[in-house]
Amino acid sequence: MSSTLEMSALRRTKRRVFNILEGDVTEPASRFCEIFIALLVVLNVLAIILESVPDIHEAAGGYFHAFDLFSVGVFTLEYILRVWSYSEKYTEPGDSAWKGRKEYMFSFFGLVDFFSTVPFYLQLLMPGTDLRVLRMFRLLRIFKLSRYNSAMDDMLEAIKSEKDSFSSALFLLFISGLLFSSLIYIIEGHDQPEVFPSIPAAMHWFILTIISGWGNVDPVTFPGVVLVIITQILAIALAAILTGVVSTAYTTQVARREALYEMEIREVLADGVVTEEEAIKLKNMQAKYGMSDEQVEAIAAQVRAEKDLPA
Repeated sequence: MSSTLEMSALRRTKRRVFNILEGDVTEPASRFCEIFIALLVVLNVLAIILESVPDIHEAAGGYFHAFDLFSVGVFTLEYILRVWSYSEKYTEPGDSAWKGRKEYMFSFFGLVDFFSTVPFYLQLLMPGTDLRVLRMFRLLRIFKLSRYNSAMDDMLEAIKSEKDSFSSALFLLFISGLLFSSLIYIIEGHDQPEVFPSIPAAMHWFILTIISGWGNVDPVTFPGVVLVIITQILAIALAAILTGVVSTAYTTQVARREALYEMEIREVLADGVVTEEEAIKLKNMQAKYGMSDEQVEAIAAQVRAEKDLPA
């Protein structure tokens, strides 16, 4: 009997930890947890930036190290608690406790949580080794902030929804790179053999021109000048295409989320009564989609007006 009670208490604790870490509105501690983690991440990024200044590092190196120890402890505890509590994500009969855990561990945020912390332990295992590159992995902690803001999810979903447009633009970039690199090699290769000794070297010029607008090379022939101008125009056109695709897809994604929330409100208000469970569900959706109270109230008012329900 006592064993059953202990298991029940452990299950309740695990469920509460899961809700707190997932930002459930029914858990008062979830908001504090979000603010604390977000503030700690911001302070970590500032510390990493300041630590790179030799004079500041020399004067306050001990404080930076102590703060990093504290941060690693907090982030390690967070990671362990998430792995442990994510068994509560899937609780249907037949679901494995590791289904939710594996989903978290190999998700974007799970990998960020892991790789932003593991360099510290690698330094302990390999003392005296120059691990400056690994230490820079600490900057990955900035991506932890994306967990508390839906903007990153919206952007990724927008890119995923327009993957065909993106693949077409990338294909156009590849064809253009091959064509223009071959042309600049043919046109300028004889006059500047040290700059364009081969097509791969010319492709390096093309990539620099596309990214920065100038490939660090001045053409010496008139056809070369014309080709550079056309390449720069192409770079502007490709940037405009990709920007237009992303902005349109992002706007569509935000509108889609508002539509989903509106559908949920319509279902909730179908019987004219909003239960506590339904209100909690709407609050969680609002937090997940990053919608403001004004947006939610406007949608609710529109639905009430259509259904002629009292406010």
